[in-house]
Amino acid sequence: MTASSLTTPPVTIPSVERLQHAAAQLDDVILGKGHQIRLSLACILARGHLLIEDQPGVGKTTLAHALSRTLGLGFRRVQFTSDLLPGDLLGVSIWDANTREFHFQPGPIFSEVLLADEINRATPRTQGALLEAMEEGQVSEGGVTRPLPSPFFVIATQNPAAFVGTSPLPEAQLDRFLMTITLGYPDVRAERTLLETGGRGQRVRDLPAVLSGPMLLAAQSEADRVHAAPALLDYLQLLARATREHPALVTGLSPRALLALLAAARAWAFLAGRQMVLPEDVQAVFGSLAAHRLPLRDPGADIRSVMAALLRDTPIP
Repeated sequence: MTASSLTTPPVTIPSVERLQHAAAQLDDVILGKGHQIRLSLACILARGHLLIEDQPGVGKTTLAHALSRTLGLGFRRVQFTSDLLPGDLLGVSIWDANTREFHFQPGPIFSEVLLADEINRATPRTQGALLEAMEEGQVSEGGVTRPLPSPFFVIATQNPAAFVGTSPLPEAQLDRFLMTITLGYPDVRAERTLLETGGRGQRVRDLPAVLSGPMLLAAQSEADRVHAAPALLDYLQLLARATREHPALVTGLSPRALLALLAAARAWAFLAGRQMVLPEDVQAVFGSLAAHRLPLRDPGADIRSVMAALLRDTPIP
């Protein structure tokens, strides 16, 4: 199944045009990172959470803030440190002596976009406090379950594990992130532009909103309906089986991860203005979706090379 053998009528709804406008606006702020920007937008469309892994100073926080501004969503940032407590994130119930009852003071997690900055500097207990929120879209405190805003999206940044004072995220928490991306250093042209024009902080603060919360929810529903043909589902299953049988991997993609891959591929196709998922869409999102879900038997091996081999060697029905 190839692009040339399929008729894929274009999606013409306004939300696609707005999302493409959003991508162009972000391209003007996060220079030279068009693929990562589109992966981030696809992650949001697929109702997933995003983990950005890289060293300090390459634009992780700038990307998170620019995404929230462009999508017209409320934004809160929490600096994860070793002394951050779950209550600092979720909120606490405070006793009111006058009314003789507890009143809940919501924490910063009650926002549409939460930036968990340097998440692996916090203790495992605080990292775990995010699990229910990311999976269920709600917070339980004091025996009461409180829904989070909709849409709700977590962007977490993570420093390399070799950095001092970091605690690796457990596998259960990593699996809650739909995608992992790495920004890396800018290319020569982008870096020169930064030197000539200065940082992009003020430009991020001045970004106009291209969408809104209700518009994003509508776009997510449209992306859910992008068609996946039976042959495309065959391809997904072949990829999953290849990960489960690969000698370099401890475990392969789970059924939940396979569903996530389909959702991400639908979102990528939607961003391209199509109503049908192609194998190219799966291949475009596969690396960012699978890298953090495929543990290597040899920690010194290169997971990117393994995934490239998987895509190369798995036949397209």
